[in-house]
Amino acid sequence: MASELWQPVAFKARVDEVLRRFVAEEADRLAAIDPALGPVADEVDAAVAAGKRLRAAFCYWGWRAVGQPDSDALVRAAASMELVHAAAVVHDDLIDDSPLRHGRPTAHLALRGSVEHHPQPAGAARSLAMLVGDLLMSLAGQLFVTSGLPAAYLGRARPLWAALARDLVAGECLEILHTGAAPDTAASLKVIRYKTAKYTVEQPLLIGGALAGAGERLREGYSAYGVPLGEAFQLRDDLLGMFGDPELTGKAGADDVRGRRPTVLLAETWRLAGDDERERLRDLLGRDDQDEDGLEAVCDVMRRLKAPDRIENMITARVEEALRAFDDLNLPGPAATALTALAHSAAVRRS
Repeated sequence: MASELWQPVAFKARVDEVLRRFVAEEADRLAAIDPALGPVADEVDAAVAAGKRLRAAFCYWGWRAVGQPDSDALVRAAASMELVHAAAVVHDDLIDDSPLRHGRPTAHLALRGSVEHHPQPAGAARSLAMLVGDLLMSLAGQLFVTSGLPAAYLGRARPLWAALARDLVAGECLEILHTGAAPDTAASLKVIRYKTAKYTVEQPLLIGGALAGAGERLREGYSAYGVPLGEAFQLRDDLLGMFGDPELTGKAGADDVRGRRPTVLLAETWRLAGDDERERLRDLLGRDDQDEDGLEAVCDVMRRLKAPDRIENMITARVEEALRAFDDLNLPGPAATALTALAHSAAVRRS
């Protein structure tokens, strides 16, 4: 039985073990079909090798906050949230053509070596990566339904999976549709709400709550906490993408600027900019061969306009809003402590 105290390192180890065993077995089954599938199976394995396991934690505490006890079956169900994330990451890296994730080549680059004989190796590797992401999403559902929880519990939560997938796809589509368009803060906030916030915090909480039989008032509290906190999580990612240390983030710096993606950081920079600064940004963002000097020039404009400070204020306001959502819910002490700690760890981090 787990301690009533929130022990994030111990919880992460439990989730890691579930994912390691489950995914390794599925990757072995895939590779057993044909030796040529070995590199694809390796990428399925690699997709879950690292991560903070925040989504699993929110699902877990969505369950515990209802008053349910610790459960290994629940941890397995919660771990399925990490497979959703792994699928989303593979697809997102493919869409964004990102070169690095967790300090290693992304799937569509790692798979190039296995298709060197192909007439179009880059396209073939991208197709393989897309299928890796598809398989991971399928495996998420499989792990969930085979978690060991009673069928009646699973039935309460199953409808939420459709909402999770729909919102995630909507967010990815909105990012594509707004990429390269005039920066707009409201549009960028909607992108991160659907692309990240909901499936990172709100929906794992709601799924955990549904499994446990949470009432309407508590479910409303989960949403009131989850959406602003999920936005704060992605706003922190925006800042780390431009100003973080790639050695810690494990990602290529400034991918968002190179791709002219609709981040709130860029939108706020644009909103704060005068005519001369906007002209400078148009010139910098319009370059197809954006180099390090150009990226640093964009950073200089952002700093001069204090756009990073504005994003920090937005993060702080959202964390405070999230924590206020629990003021009148009378959560069990361990759940209140854990969800408060998770709020701070999601929004105040270096990677």
